Amino acid sequence: MPNKPTILHIALQSPFYHCFDYLAPANCAPATLQPGVRVKVPFGTKERIGVLLSVDHKTELAISKLKPALAVIDKEPLLPEKLLQLIHWTHDYYHHPIGDTIFTALPKLLREGREVDDLVIPLPPINNDEATIPTPTTHQQKAIDAITTTSGFQPFVLDGVTGSGKTEVYLRVIEQIIQQKKQALVLVPEIGLTPQTVTRFQNRFSVPIAILHSQLTDKERLHAWLLAKSGAAAIIIGTRSAIFTPLKTPGIIILDEEHDQSFKQQSGLRYSARDIAVVRAKQENIPIILGSATPSLESLYNVKRKNYLRLHLPERTGTATHPTFNLIDLRNQKSHAGLSETLIQNIRKHLTNNGQVLIFLNRRGYAPTLICHSCGWVAECKRCDARMTIHQQPKYLHCHHCGATHPVIKKCPQCSYEQLSPLGTGTERLEETLSTIFPDYPLTRMDRDTTRKKNALHDLLKVINNNEPRILIGTQMLAKGHHFPNVTLAAILDADTGLLSSDFRATENIAQLITQVAGRAGRAEKPGEVFIQTYNPQHPLLLQLIEHGYHKFANTTLKERQAAQLPPFAYFALLRAEAKNKDAVFEFLETIKNATARHPTPHPSHPAPNPRHPVLDTGSTSTRSVQHPKNTMDSAVKPRNDAEQLLKNNTVSESQLL
Repeated sequence: MPNKPTILHIALQSPFYHCFDYLAPANCAPATLQPGVRVKVPFGTKERIGVLLSVDHKTELAISKLKPALAVIDKEPLLPEKLLQLIHWTHDYYHHPIGDTIFTALPKLLREGREVDDLVIPLPPINNDEATIPTPTTHQQKAIDAITTTSGFQPFVLDGVTGSGKTEVYLRVIEQIIQQKKQALVLVPEIGLTPQTVTRFQNRFSVPIAILHSQLTDKERLHAWLLAKSGAAAIIIGTRSAIFTPLKTPGIIILDEEHDQSFKQQSGLRYSARDIAVVRAKQENIPIILGSATPSLESLYNVKRKNYLRLHLPERTGTATHPTFNLIDLRNQKSHAGLSETLIQNIRKHLTNNGQVLIFLNRRGYAPTLICHSCGWVAECKRCDARMTIHQQPKYLHCHHCGATHPVIKKCPQCSYEQLSPLGTGTERLEETLSTIFPDYPLTRMDRDTTRKKNALHDLLKVINNNEPRILIGTQMLAKGHHFPNVTLAAILDADTGLLSSDFRATENIAQLITQVAGRAGRAEKPGEVFIQTYNPQHPLLLQLIEHGYHKFANTTLKERQAAQLPPFAYFALLRAEAKNKDAVFEFLETIKNATARHPTPHPSHPAPNPRHPVLDTGSTSTRSVQHPKNTMDSAVKPRNDAEQLLKNNTVSESQLL
């Protein structure tokens, strides 16, 4: 009886949801055919790099139609078994092509076929200095003991007010993980937090630390990835994509600022790194710490259902006290580019008292709108209908929604009026205004425009901590976990945007932002003040947040979500379509709408998600197309045939679907 052919099921980076079948390469040793190795294969007229998923002796295609793979690149799997399981879960839960999902987990040089057998991996510098280690507070020690005495999978919500020493808890726990010869994976939401975190860890531990984020070169990223995979790096610190880093001996996963929206990937494979981290910790049977002063409603809901264990740090460390809050009613009050007279007077007072001042405006650029005062025309993006933001340095129009750019328009295309005016205030315009009002005080601006260059953010933070700029202006980057001991005043210029938004998450997000920005003030000996400018000083949620704190606000918001059957009490699926032709998008979405109408909608009183499992971010599931209706999408969307027909008719190409 002839031997059965060896069939390789291989994932290729492509928009297809299935893998591709190939015959084993000629003279290939069976031992080399392990799931997780890379394989070079012919694909059309080109050669491609794929990842072997499984080996079989059967295929749905005729054997005569299969091509043999060209070569097995790796001697051992680049992706270990449990990481492959995590990738399969991610592909299934987020309804994303399997090949695209796998290649998201690989550094660029490995995706291109770079061989690693002869690659010399230099170890990062190791600190040999003895750091001063503070004595834990009573609450910190309780949290440390709870985590270190737990074996196996357990999610902890480290719920500590700003300045309460959550990082010290991380360090103490990691110290014991290292003693057990295991690895710690630490995720931070922004690259901006990476230098600060790395410095703190390097000063504390004499072990190799691998760093992973988007500003590394391809070679640096590959080296860090291999350090983690080999086990040479005891600590791995990175942003959201680092959740897919292979670990030889995983011991714990830590997410700092777990509530942060930056843990969500918004293009390509759309995923929540926080949720994937919880799933990975469960697969690896290790604890996970979700740290935040403003935990997400999903995490607090999981605490209420006893899926997660809450560890509370209610007080700031040392002599630091909580800042005081002040509401500034903007009604009937003059302003200078968004700055009220009341706020200007208080800024002057704090500057005179040698304090640093932080001004938060979550809108970069010079102004959010370019308008014609003659006919009312507004500069809108031609690609996505969003309004174009004006930038001054350099001068251009930029759509912050889709990334489109355009030269500044000098006359109105509608009425030819030549005096177009900027409307509203962005961080650039705010910087210009404050420089005029306070010419004797140096200031600096921190947003994506000022931190694009490599090491720019690291250098900027160093200058800020040296108390050189007295006025700090910035967007969310300035509010996330930074320790600025000299800041005594924090001001939030536009709180109303989140309070009046139609997005059901907007109030949660603005409450977190206000609390986090406030947490930058008064972190050392000097007391802090917080000023919030608003046209709605009597807004009940705003008053509740200021008078009773974030958790009272969160409990109220959870009750509202439950009454309205919004996440985390229900599942949401978000479908997005993109095309160069607007009509094609609407036709596609109309087809989806009609397809969903043929299936019954669950009754509003349907039960909450299964209480035996943690509730993930049920409002963020999105799909590039609707060709893979499974799991949470099943009850709401099953338009596979309609979607495929549209794709066949080239109305919307699959690569254009989000």
